[in-house]
Amino acid sequence: MTGPGIRLKAPAPGWAIDADVVVVGSGVAGLTAALRCAAAGHRTVVVTKARLDDGSTRWAQGGIAAALGEGDTPEQHLDDTLVAGAGLCDEAAVRTLVTEGPDAVRRLIETGARFDPAEDGEGIALTREGGHHRSRIAHAGGDATGAEISRALVEAVRAQGLRTIENALVLDLLTDAEGRTAGVTLHVMGEGQHDGVGAVHAPAVVLATGGMGQVFSATTNPSVSTGDGVALALRAGAEVSDLEFVQFHPTVLYLGPDAEGQQPLISEAVRGEGAHLVDGDGVRFMAGRHELAELAPRDIVAKGIMRRAQEQGTAHMYLDARHFGARMWEQRFPTILAACRSHGIDPVTEPIPVAPAAHYASGGVRTDLHGRTTVPGLYACGEVACTGVHGANRLASNSLLEGLVFAERIAADIGARPLPRPGEPRLPEGPPMPLLAPEARYEIQRIMTAGVGVLRSAASIAESYQALVRLASRVPAESTGEVKAAEPGVEAWEATNLLLVARALVAGARAREETRGCHWREDHPDRDDVVWQRHSVVTFRPPHTVEFRVTDSAAFPAVHPETEPNP
Repeated sequence: MTGPGIRLKAPAPGWAIDADVVVVGSGVAGLTAALRCAAAGHRTVVVTKARLDDGSTRWAQGGIAAALGEGDTPEQHLDDTLVAGAGLCDEAAVRTLVTEGPDAVRRLIETGARFDPAEDGEGIALTREGGHHRSRIAHAGGDATGAEISRALVEAVRAQGLRTIENALVLDLLTDAEGRTAGVTLHVMGEGQHDGVGAVHAPAVVLATGGMGQVFSATTNPSVSTGDGVALALRAGAEVSDLEFVQFHPTVLYLGPDAEGQQPLISEAVRGEGAHLVDGDGVRFMAGRHELAELAPRDIVAKGIMRRAQEQGTAHMYLDARHFGARMWEQRFPTILAACRSHGIDPVTEPIPVAPAAHYASGGVRTDLHGRTTVPGLYACGEVACTGVHGANRLASNSLLEGLVFAERIAADIGARPLPRPGEPRLPEGPPMPLLAPEARYEIQRIMTAGVGVLRSAASIAESYQALVRLASRVPAESTGEVKAAEPGVEAWEATNLLLVARALVAGARAREETRGCHWREDHPDRDDVVWQRHSVVTFRPPHTVEFRVTDSAAFPAVHPETEPNP
């Protein structure tokens, strides 16, 4: 049976399992939501694209931000977050984050996460990162915070015996005749309990699929970050917001002009501990450009690096932390030290070449304060979601905290009332979305990097838009005598997801004629609060139309009375 929306071209599900909640993704957001839902007595299934610990969370180096230190307050954390968000944060969402955040971190510690202790042995060590006026970043293993959080949550999931489906790419949302969520279809990639395309039937689906960094040539994101959750939501008719705000981390190890795929991140915490950004002549170019110099919000530092590079006709700058000495590098930043040395650079004795690379999507599937999307029964949290917390630019180390806080809120909302009983699960009706050939992935990345990267203009965005249109037009609905449609498979599904996400991102970047946060328009270098202090909203209308509008509100009311929160 079929319903509204559009689906990927894929075989019909050959197997199905039933659950109350299916969580798609195994980072901090997904596993936290799964643990809380299971603790409330819901039959919970975790679906993840690789192994449980292979998501983006494990790559997080710097830490998790929360007002845990003496003299720090949620109000100060709120102020720093609002400044970084450049006028587009939803204040209610930020207030929720910073007030519920400290206890969420404490619950994470109770779950088993071990953060680095303070030197005096009292409490945990806290450091600073860009945009923070207080030391409020908790870290683990020096620069391996994400790996420690992932370890603790994975162990908790396994200890509770939660059902998990690893090596599984989620395909499309299932709904019933009333348009209510009824589960997902997925493809298990040759490993695990099931093989091939199947389904998990459930009245609540939580998207926690992470980011979409692989839409660009160079990114800090792992290879699995192909925007699958955003693409699924778009095909299901959900609203997506603020995708044009892609944060380019300013300090990523520069590996040359032809480097592609995941690049080594040089954590903001290195600058937080006193490293300096310098040009080829050793001059600290961020001093005087912002009161926080190298610790300015990430968009400002990225712009500073790009401007200096343009002035000097080079592709990168340097991060100088030679004054740390070998002992500090080995104890505080062992992961970064090993990554640099593996590429022939020793930060103990030489500056590190750095350049911005795609890092974090501040936009995503539009949610309210309970993680609910515009599709009944579909939730989103973590990087795949747009909660209103980040605005136009994410404050450093707020991402892990956002995943924790809003995952807990989703679990609370799911448990606030009896789960509905959806009707017969249906795939979207009509012809499926034709698939791109796998090699198109690299063409999409080059198109997006060239025209919608750190530096954007009307001309560059228009070139990318036209190139994406031409790419989409080459895809036949079915095989013809001259052109063969791509066969269903992981690589073709990923490429097709990337194209849809790229089109949505370009729609926002094309329309927003201003510079704000991490959206930098060279032809509109100023921020425009009269016209553009509002949010972009993109929806997908089958078979091929991406619709764009703007709204003054970051959140929206629930779309069905039964999803209203309890008073």
